[in-house]
Amino acid sequence: MKLRVARHTTNLQPLIKFYTSVLGLKVIGNFKDHAGYNGVFIGDKNSNWHLEFTESEEAPNHHPDDDDLLVFYVSDEQYQIIAKKIITNNIEAVAAKNPYWTDNGITILDPDGFRVVISVTGV
Repeated sequence: MKLRVARHTTNLQPLIKFYTSVLGLKVIGNFKDHAGYNGVFIGDKNSNWHLEFTESEEAPNHHPDDDDLLVFYVSDEQYQIIAKKIITNNIEAVAAKNPYWTDNGITILDPDGFRVVISVTGV
């Protein structure tokens, strides 16, 4: 089984920069003008998952909730690298609604306002 998490956006380029430059993921594919959509696949070619972000003329109707999270479990070394990139890119951590994530990681917002948690717990 493979997993794709897909989300429509009006912030395609900022999302690409965020997930590649800050989190260290890779662009593993993209498409242009497919039935009016442009999109990108971001992840790791050796994983059974990836993120897909699409844009079109129709704007998304998102309502991010404080408990809607993308959680990335990373090694201690990866955590330190990402933490430095968060600081370098002037990204502010946000308070996690669930205190577990405050105790076990850092929570930030992606360009669409969705919460992303970086945690070494579970590795």
